[in-house]
Amino acid sequence: MLTDVERKRIAEAISSVERQTSGEIIAVLAAESDSYTYAPILWAAIVALLVPWPLVFFTWLPVQTIYAVQLIVFLVVSLVCYTRPLRYALVPGSVKRSRSHRRAVEQFLAQNLHTTRGRTGVLIFVSAAERYVEIIADQEVRLKVGDEVWQGIVDRLVADLGENEASRGFHAAIEATGKLLASHFPPGTGNADELPNHMIVLD
Repeated sequence: MLTDVERKRIAEAISSVERQTSGEIIAVLAAESDSYTYAPILWAAIVALLVPWPLVFFTWLPVQTIYAVQLIVFLVVSLVCYTRPLRYALVPGSVKRSRSHRRAVEQFLAQNLHTTRGRTGVLIFVSAAERYVEIIADQEVRLKVGDEVWQGIVDRLVADLGENEASRGFHAAIEATGKLLASHFPPGTGNADELPNHMIVLD
């Protein structure tokens, strides 16, 4: 979704906005938040369990043949559903949102955004496969900026991603976040630049 040049420019954008604030911004793009490899097996098992019933009631096939058909159906459905588009389509949206949110929280902690002295860290997180976007702000930022404001930034980023404009979306989100942080946490009122300003991409 991002070229090396675009990643570099996003990192430069983070550095630029952080010069106007004591807050910290980290942007993370994950290819996926979960592989969901269990989904094909689960759906194949459900289909395979249903297969014997019409064969038992409407045919005279021996049990061994029905069992063989059941196994074949399980294997075929598993293989077909293992293709990436189908695999993601079979997972309920609530599950994908839950896994993506968990990955976002993990990244907030992994990138040490919770350790800044001013508690002014902000994570901009995108999980591409789930089409999920979340902004997580540390406690001092949450006291100043309400959820509805962050949701507006998230909605715009989602729209840009939908138009295959990931770079534009990240730039807009970083700029908007930087303005919010600058208005509440101007430079010199808190910590210096504590965290790296690069774009983090997780395969």
